[in-house]
Amino acid sequence: MKLIGTKRKIRSGRQTAMYVSRVSIAINLVLSAFKLFAGVAAHSGAMISDGIHTASDVLSTLIVMAGVAMADRQSDKEHPYGHERMECVAAVLLAAVLFATGAGVGMEAVKTVVVRRAGGLAVPGGLALIAAVVSIVVKEWMYWYTRAAARKIDSQALMADAWHHRSDALSSVGALVGIAGARMGIAVLDPVASLVICIFIVKAAAGIFRDAVDRMVDKSCDDGTVEAMRRTALGTEPVLGVDDIRTRMFGPRVYVDIEISADPSLRLDQAHGIAHRVHDAIEAEFPQVKHCMVHVNPYAGEPEEGDA
Repeated sequence: MKLIGTKRKIRSGRQTAMYVSRVSIAINLVLSAFKLFAGVAAHSGAMISDGIHTASDVLSTLIVMAGVAMADRQSDKEHPYGHERMECVAAVLLAAVLFATGAGVGMEAVKTVVVRRAGGLAVPGGLALIAAVVSIVVKEWMYWYTRAAARKIDSQALMADAWHHRSDALSSVGALVGIAGARMGIAVLDPVASLVICIFIVKAAAGIFRDAVDRMVDKSCDDGTVEAMRRTALGTEPVLGVDDIRTRMFGPRVYVDIEISADPSLRLDQAHGIAHRVHDAIEAEFPQVKHCMVHVNPYAGEPEEGDA
């Protein structure tokens, strides 16, 4: 029954991620087309750069969808531990796309300032301002919408996509400032705003990449989670102590290796029963745990502080 419930939860999580991703793609297609049109019509390099950033969101969301679909595949002979790390691979690809987008925006901004300054820079039209405001509102809403879904299903790839939306909202703020400044007589602020957008994009890419790599190299859970697991084990009768506990993140899931100590006079079947109860308690208390391996040591010493 527990296994069936877990499978249903995973399937529901995948469906949620796919639905949110389809919504993101639809909105981004419309928004990027509007921003690119506004940038060209209003002669705003910042808005064109912002539109390109939004268009890249479509590709990033497709990467997220592919990563979630592959991570959802069942374990097989070649991959006995499953495919959850495919979400990390998707996040790394997303970071690469973001970085390339940011670099392109930055180089175009520098080119605009250096090459065209001598001949004068065009002053953006009012449509670019309207596009920037619309983008800020829409992309900030998309950030909170996607973030809520990512936290609900514990999806790192979807969370990365949420931050992509947030970086787009921030870049639109930079575009708004640059366009407004250019319209007030400081035309150079428009390409300068593109450089600010470049910084936001590259920073978001670095954060996504770092988090994905942490999950791919077996980074441990935070200290608070590890301590909570220790307390759960100690609260399982008749555990006398926790000798060691190690955790490693596997994409959005966690593996736990824990050594407990018990009465050395217990029979093998009794020790096995204790290990099984600790295993079940850890997996029940922490839904992100994919598997918990428990080793039983003979107890030698005083009970740990807090032991009942």
